[in-house]
Amino acid sequence: MTEPLSLRELDAISVGRLQGVGPQRQASLREVQIETVFDLLTHYPRRYVDRSREAKLGEVTPGQEVMVVGDIESVETRRTRNRKSIVEVSLFDDTGHLQLVFFNQAWRAKQLKEGLTIALFGKVDLYRKQLRMTNPVVDLVGDRTGKIIAIYPQSEKAGLTTWDIGRWSTEALRRCEPRGIEEPLSRQLLEELQLPDRATAFKAIHQPSSTSEVSQARNRLVLDELLRIQLVLRIRKIRRLESASGIAHKGDSPLVTSFLDRLPFKLTTAQQRTMEEVTVDLKTEQPMHRLLQGDVGAGKTLVALHALLTAVADGHQGALMAPTEVLAEQHYLSLAELAEGLEISDDSTLTGRRPLSVKVLTNRIMGAERQQVIKGMQNGSVDLVIGTHALIQEGISFSSLSVVVVDEQHRFGVEQRSVLRERGRSDGKWPHLLVMTATPIPRTAAMTVYGDLDVSTLDELPPGRMPISTFWVRDDTEAVWQHLRSEISQGRQAYVVCPLIEESDKLDANSAETTMDLLSEGELSGLRLGLLHGRLPAIDKKETMDAFRDGQLDVLVATTVIEVGVDVPNATTMVILSADRFGIAQLHQLRGRVGRDAHRSTCFLVATEEISEDAEARLQALEESTDGFALAERDLELRGEGTIFDQKQSGRNDLKLASLARDRVWVERARDLAAGLVNENGSLEQHEALQDEVRWFVERRDDDAENLLRG
Repeated sequence: MTEPLSLRELDAISVGRLQGVGPQRQASLREVQIETVFDLLTHYPRRYVDRSREAKLGEVTPGQEVMVVGDIESVETRRTRNRKSIVEVSLFDDTGHLQLVFFNQAWRAKQLKEGLTIALFGKVDLYRKQLRMTNPVVDLVGDRTGKIIAIYPQSEKAGLTTWDIGRWSTEALRRCEPRGIEEPLSRQLLEELQLPDRATAFKAIHQPSSTSEVSQARNRLVLDELLRIQLVLRIRKIRRLESASGIAHKGDSPLVTSFLDRLPFKLTTAQQRTMEEVTVDLKTEQPMHRLLQGDVGAGKTLVALHALLTAVADGHQGALMAPTEVLAEQHYLSLAELAEGLEISDDSTLTGRRPLSVKVLTNRIMGAERQQVIKGMQNGSVDLVIGTHALIQEGISFSSLSVVVVDEQHRFGVEQRSVLRERGRSDGKWPHLLVMTATPIPRTAAMTVYGDLDVSTLDELPPGRMPISTFWVRDDTEAVWQHLRSEISQGRQAYVVCPLIEESDKLDANSAETTMDLLSEGELSGLRLGLLHGRLPAIDKKETMDAFRDGQLDVLVATTVIEVGVDVPNATTMVILSADRFGIAQLHQLRGRVGRDAHRSTCFLVATEEISEDAEARLQALEESTDGFALAERDLELRGEGTIFDQKQSGRNDLKLASLARDRVWVERARDLAAGLVNENGSLEQHEALQDEVRWFVERRDDDAENLLRG
């Protein structure tokens, strides 16, 4: 075989073929999701050490921010009076010494051993007449030589070092040289974009000879990632527009009018505009394919229910799918309350009318109750159903589903949206689709993650909302509980959110119960406390929430079940315990449960233990901003983008290098490029190498490639 190696072929070659990767090392690599040569070559360096610019230890001066390389002479650990850890390291080279001190990073004592060569970046200061660095960035570089050294993400747990990965990457590239690596883009196109070919880019990003070479290589490989996604989205959109036919709705009906008239508040201008945009879509036979985004409290649920009622008013059904059972149940409670008292026409009843039927279907709904809901979906007696993946399981069908709302808060994949849409009807027509994201996302992210959807934005909060003051509590929590008690003494209410243990309702429920017991006997004794967690029966959840809403409880101790759909204007204090265990989006959602009225509200992010640098950055971001869009940008920078097309357990990311926050220009270019490459039939038949690469890209996610490309 003499043809250049395609990414499909590289993905079929096990890393076990490389020298020094035996069964044990293979298992270690598997822990960090490196199984194939493709995985290895796309396990990119996180930074680089330019050894031509390193400072000698004997030459550094106080106030300098420098990179130094040296050998560890000694490591000592001690604790302060308040039990905080301090790790002190002595570093030397042939010109002098430098002291390093790490506060609250006890794990450094295991990482940094005598004799190791390390690279450091930080600010030099003078302490007791000695030069030192405090909490510098550390990289283990070993004995590698060269002008620029690639530093890879390391895994202490898996026992992998940066020089292991560097050595294997070098060998993989050397063994690719006889055949070369396939280039799917034309030379003319690469010249126009001023980019190197793929083989050159892979070599330069792993073995650079200059920083400018790294930059060029990164741009090329970023384009690769973004272009694959944009090609799939482009193909899907063309094929959907060409083949799909849906239900045209009237849009104006007594049911929808009655719903709007009964609301105890006035809609915002943004809600009115968005409802009109959705209604215009619903009036056509071209199936709606729209993203609804907005910040916490902007009123997305109302817009969603308006769309669902438009379907029901014309004799059809609506469905809302949420990513977890807890969120599905919260949506159910919220929508059932909003729809209470609404009636629809029904010729089978004596009066010719019946109450609107709203049901919930999750894997917790079992036995006769489950069969009753499924039967109602099939015969049309259930008008609206809210559920999880249970809605797309085998054997589930609808009588006439015409509007689907997907709460993509934790991001369903596009193929899951497709399955729900296709299970909804037996006549081949497609239901209208509204994707609802509670976390505002930057425009570039919307173009990539939801590139096949039209976008509506709720950019206005209801009038009278007060900004929420947010504080990261690092040490003493006494002031937190004093503030909470003060608010309650003034007739207000509060939430206490328990630590997130893991994605386990059972463990999180135990955490909530333990927290409740400790608080009721300690800091919050004498107050009226209620408990809410995911394992409570739906009726108990409703009773607790009703009691809290009616002012019969002072404090609601809860897990993240309160993240969505809970609206108690009198609640003014939010305390999130072990806040470092939550992501930015989730913390922003939780914080949004207060500040829902004209009362001044406060959110306390409690994290008193040693926490990671990433966790510190998250909490600092929340403390500094209440703007959901700004936080979404920061979240992208800190967390990365992850998987665009699915949430498979494989954990494979679609974006390993590209950053939607940082690479806006390449998102635009990839989108424009995809528009020029895909023909009017939604095909890449003029570009065989790209066509096979897109198919491989979809197939490696264990999806039905035809289904995903079809949309």
